[in-house]
Parts: sequence; structure tokens; C-alpha cells
Amino acid sequence: MAVPFRRTSKTKKRMRRTHLKKTAPTLTKCPKCGATIRPHRACIKCGNYAGKEVIAVASKEEK
Repeated sequence: MAVPFRRTSKTKKRMRRTHLKKTAPTLTKCPKCGATIRPHRACIKCGNYAGKEVIAVASKEEK
């Protein structure tokens, strides 16, 4: 089994891992109700996608 000849320095190790950082998800605002949603998904608050109602959302009064 191969064993490294020299120890990997902190700088080399960190340079190798620079692209492994986490990023926050992209969020957009719903044009109808203003809630923050992920792009290309139906709004869970009002049920609209691309200007049309695609999900029937029950209001708090009906529950």
C-alpha cells in the first residue's frame, strides 16, 4: 500500500479544499403574495406558478 513520502502542508490541504464550501440556496419572491420561494417551484403559501394557480391551498379559516 502506498504511503505519502512527505506530510501534506496546511496550505496545500486548504488549497485543495477551496471549492468544497457550502453555498446558500437561491431564493426569489413570489410575484403574487411576496413569499420567498426557490426558483421554478410552486409557491406553498398561495399555490401559484407562472401566473396560474396550480395548487389549491386551504386558508386558515377553512381548517
